[in-house]
Amino acid sequence: MADFKLRLPDDLARRFDAWAADRGGRSPALRRLIDQACTGEDGGEPAASPLGFRPVKLTVRLAAEDGLGLAREARAMGLTRNAWAAALIRHRLTGRPTFRREEEVALIALQAEVRRVGVNVNQIARALNTAVLEGRVLDLELTYLDELRTELRVHLSTLRQAFAGNAAYWGDAA
Repeated sequence: MADFKLRLPDDLARRFDAWAADRGGRSPALRRLIDQACTGEDGGEPAASPLGFRPVKLTVRLAAEDGLGLAREARAMGLTRNAWAAALIRHRLTGRPTFRREEEVALIALQAEVRRVGVNVNQIARALNTAVLEGRVLDLELTYLDELRTELRVHLSTLRQAFAGNAAYWGDAA
């Protein structure tokens, strides 16, 4: 059950307590007011939250040894303890990876390289489709295309390794 706490000026608190006395006291009166506000029984619509979507807050108590282990793992990943725990839960629930910042930077650079290779392959394909190339020129284009294919395979292999390593890290229960 949720516990609401708030501060009121003494005068307002006294006046509310006097009003609430006829309604079962402070807590029952507040519960009724909150229920009315949420169901719109006061004649108006429930107010939309001005904060919008709020993430779920989870509080976990750990033994000292587990807390030290959490801090160590989080520090090794360059994350806060909360971010590390959230990443572990996210991976378990959705399979989505969480990388260290330097790994993220490397993956972004790798994505740019793959994009560059894709653009080059596109240009070669367009050239081969629009021009009739014979002899040595065609051989050079096909050789270049083969080099790009090899480079692309290396980049894709690196990506697969990065994601496999990340999945192994987050999936490792030991």
